[in-house]
Amino acid sequence: MPQISLSRRLRRTPFSDGVEAAGVKGYTVYNRMLLPTVFESVEADYRHLKTHVQVWDVSCERQVELRGPDAARLMQMLTPRDLRGMLPGQCYYVPIVDETGGMLNDPVAVKLADDRWWISIADSDLLLWVKGLANGYRLDVLVDEPDVSPLAVQGPKADDLMARVFGDRVRDIRFFKFDMFQFEGRDLAIARSGYSKQGGFEIYVEGGDIGMPLWNALFAAGEDLQVRAGCPNLIERIEGGLLSYGNDMTDDNTPHECGLGKFCNTHTAIGCIGRDALLRVAKEGPVQQIRPIAIEGDAVPPCDRPWPVYGGGKRVGQVTSATWSPDFQTNVSIGMLRLSHWEPGTQVEVETPSGMRTAIVQDKFWI
Repeated sequence: MPQISLSRRLRRTPFSDGVEAAGVKGYTVYNRMLLPTVFESVEADYRHLKTHVQVWDVSCERQVELRGPDAARLMQMLTPRDLRGMLPGQCYYVPIVDETGGMLNDPVAVKLADDRWWISIADSDLLLWVKGLANGYRLDVLVDEPDVSPLAVQGPKADDLMARVFGDRVRDIRFFKFDMFQFEGRDLAIARSGYSKQGGFEIYVEGGDIGMPLWNALFAAGEDLQVRAGCPNLIERIEGGLLSYGNDMTDDNTPHECGLGKFCNTHTAIGCIGRDALLRVAKEGPVQQIRPIAIEGDAVPPCDRPWPVYGGGKRVGQVTSATWSPDFQTNVSIGMLRLSHWEPGTQVEVETPSGMRTAIVQDKFWI
């Protein structure tokens, strides 16, 4: 494989020195930043994540900050999820849509105060869209990218590691809630969240100067817990049905097609830019939707482009993420299928780079 040439345009992170010292073997580019993809091997990293605890540099989850009297109004304009009941200290998974109801991003919204929000974004230029809305509607709000770099602590031993650094109070944080904790005199928001199903936290490190001191403190405290540097793991995320914006969904897809209808309160999300379009979709129902698909046979090659899916000789969808699962002894995958072929148990054929494979639509993701 050709290598990616590094330059200033691919931004390093406050934790890059630690990532490199830990022996990172691969990166991808995410929001024009370096995101680690493998340390020992994808399978070895997967096994360690499920057994111990890892520290992830996910600084690429850039923040879009909304600050000012119209911050809450602007936040509601972005999403069909009704945010009126959201309190400071809560995190919400929020589909972000355009005027057609197409997905622009699927971030986590962090409500710091009624007039201050962070949007922790997936891989797309959401900052420009939000700035455009704020200026076009002449809202009294400042939209900017703050110096905030998330650091994730994920795995079964995450609570123990975090308690050693931040105190036992960190164990009391509930899922998709956050609280403030001090590190070296700096207040940091810590949320119980993360891009894995193994449990853990995301630390919103405000101020890059304390990035490596925090990294080093976590590793010093977790030596006997077998802490390692890690990263979002391809196998584990597909098993858990964690979608990847730009891979499994794009702005051509609505939240309902992505299985995110439960995060849409379109009737009550007054002010959402794509509300009218999504009301029509909600009434008629999607004609395609994301589904878990088990692909038979030996391990499939890497999925770096959509693989066509066929049923009865006709194309009925595509697979967008796929890999071999050691725990479930099958090829796990995420695909977008037509209504006619999305029922669990349906047999389809997937055209992989190694040839046509039989596949079965599953009733749920694996974990």
